[in-house]
Amino acid sequence: MKDLTNIPQFVIKLFGFNLVFNVETIIMTWIVMAVLIVFGFLATRKIAFVPNPFQVVGELFVTAFYGLTEDALDKEMAKKYFPLICSLFMFLFLSNWLGIFPTLSEPTKDLNTPLGLGVMGFLIAHYSGIKAKGFKKYAKEYCEPMFFMAPLNIIGEIAKVVSISFRLYGNILGGAIIILVVSHLIYSLILPPFLICFFSVFIGTIQAFVFTMLTLVYISVRVK
Repeated sequence: MKDLTNIPQFVIKLFGFNLVFNVETIIMTWIVMAVLIVFGFLATRKIAFVPNPFQVVGELFVTAFYGLTEDALDKEMAKKYFPLICSLFMFLFLSNWLGIFPTLSEPTKDLNTPLGLGVMGFLIAHYSGIKAKGFKKYAKEYCEPMFFMAPLNIIGEIAKVVSISFRLYGNILGGAIIILVVSHLIYSLILPPFLICFFSVFIGTIQAFVFTMLTLVYISVRVK
């Protein structure tokens, strides 16, 4: 693996500010999106009673995450939020697995990716809460059990975004650092490939699932 500090970037000056873009993260994210688009096309191109392998995998994702979404919400809301939850897991799942392949790296080891997804889930959850309950009832919940608890409740909601984002970021980046250090120590022999599989496949899958389920729970808490 290449040095984690060697990050290709390009800078755009806008209104006196420097906007810094991580080229590697952008390219890796595009790769993940391209793979998902191709997979979706292959899985739905010829839907048949006897499914092809892509359709089988697609149906597994759909069945599993529709059931989880329906359990957390109700049947009507599950139809609305299921595409978000399933797409979020598939994106994170593939992103965390990307490090298995030579020259590729996980876009989730850049804090911008998990933080962006965390903010997205935060905004969707609170927008859904306002839409479901009305702004007055929604705002009143921040003053429970006493009105002076409102600042703490607001901080608690912001802390959820920090927690969910840094959990994913820390696990993926931590795994990449461990693999890099061990690779330099023992010259990339037997252990690093095992570590890559462990952190990318096992830890990556778990973290993708945890992030997705927490997003679903946050939405469920806001709309109920």
